[in-house]
Amino acid sequence: MNERIERDSMGEVCLPEMAYYGAQTQRAILNFPISGRPLPERMIRAMGLVKWAAASANRDLGLLGKTLSEQEIDAILAAALEVADGEFADQFPIDVYQTGSGTSSNMNVNEVIANRAMELSGGNRFEITKKIHPNDHVNMGQSTNDTFPTAIHVAVGTAIQRELVPALLEAVTVLDAKAEAWGEVLKIGRTHLADATPMTLGQEFSGFARQMQLALGAAQDARNALHELPVGGTAVGTGINTHPKFASLVCKYLAEETQIPFTEAANHFEANAQRDGLVRCHALLKSVAATLMNIANNIRWLGSGPRCGYHEITLPDLQPGSSIMPGKVNPVLCESLIQVAARVIGNDATVTTCGIVGGQFQLNISMPLLSSVTLESVEILSNGLNLFTKNCLAGLQANREQCEKGVEQSLSMVTSLNPLIGYEKAAKLAKEAFRTGKTIRELCREQKILPEEVLTRALDPMRMTRPLED
Repeated sequence: MNERIERDSMGEVCLPEMAYYGAQTQRAILNFPISGRPLPERMIRAMGLVKWAAASANRDLGLLGKTLSEQEIDAILAAALEVADGEFADQFPIDVYQTGSGTSSNMNVNEVIANRAMELSGGNRFEITKKIHPNDHVNMGQSTNDTFPTAIHVAVGTAIQRELVPALLEAVTVLDAKAEAWGEVLKIGRTHLADATPMTLGQEFSGFARQMQLALGAAQDARNALHELPVGGTAVGTGINTHPKFASLVCKYLAEETQIPFTEAANHFEANAQRDGLVRCHALLKSVAATLMNIANNIRWLGSGPRCGYHEITLPDLQPGSSIMPGKVNPVLCESLIQVAARVIGNDATVTTCGIVGGQFQLNISMPLLSSVTLESVEILSNGLNLFTKNCLAGLQANREQCEKGVEQSLSMVTSLNPLIGYEKAAKLAKEAFRTGKTIRELCREQKILPEEVLTRALDPMRMTRPLED
């Protein structure tokens, strides 16, 4: 492989001849051959967007124009947008387990943008000394300590806004439709996995729809926890080497581009040093995961069978379920979503640990890992839920006969007799019904517990599902 020489403050470095990155990136490649996994592409794109916003601010403030021509400034802006659009993706190879501030990846982005800008402005990116400098120009007014966490907020916030929120909205819509369609399908309720009083399948699914609606609110709150951006604090929060208006301009550009109301941090010392906003964000993502796991597990139970389980709903058949049992079909998307949720819940432990232990004094030193696991959580929640909604929820069918089959047999039908005959007598009837195999209605008629008209009204299962409407 042909090589070229680049130089940084530590001296000369050999790197691949055609690489757009430079010396500091190459040092990091050699220093961190750990997992083979680089930062998520979404994080690199967000860093490109932050660099574009920073260059736009420095252009507006007249700072870049002191040493660069208008053509060179435009080249930096264009190169940063190319990175934000996902171009040069193979030029960001540094392992996620790197220096904890993200300095290596920040310089990786600075070097790629600087070298690409040299090309776009008609210069020679292979020269050892270049007019467009990764630190002096692309990183102007910035430190890794404020721009890297800013990029995390942008990456995670936009992923939640564009992917997770729509996924949850669609799931709410589908569950609401099922709840309405099944409003008259009687079934038995269950508490402690034991028979309870009657309800409708629609009521049960209305509960799922409300859970999903609350999860949607949690996802929106997770996004909102990231609105304050650290940019402008530079090294320790004092804003050394940056313009007083720089931060507000960067936030304005980022807000306009993402349609998320990003704002300058209220306190740059907190914003630089702590990642509490990200910890809060992921805690809310964990709550979304808990909801999805619960709903998927309930649907898995309701569809169990087809002959020896509940089988009150039929799940779409997606693939053979066994290598040994012909004809067996499993609730594969329920199981997939449960595993997604488990991963997110585990990721939350990582985020919490990095948020607490990773920060000392003026800097958190676990930020590359924080960005990676949080973005993974948003991505798998969004993708997993989209598939679950499209290929499972939307195709659910109610088994009305199976739902209604257990209602009359339920011992908990006796509950509605409590106001008429008292708890003790009702309990005695339930035990006798269980012992004899008879229904509550049959025993009441045999023993003439109540007049037929009163009994019929009291043991009307549909009426039991709407007692407040009487």
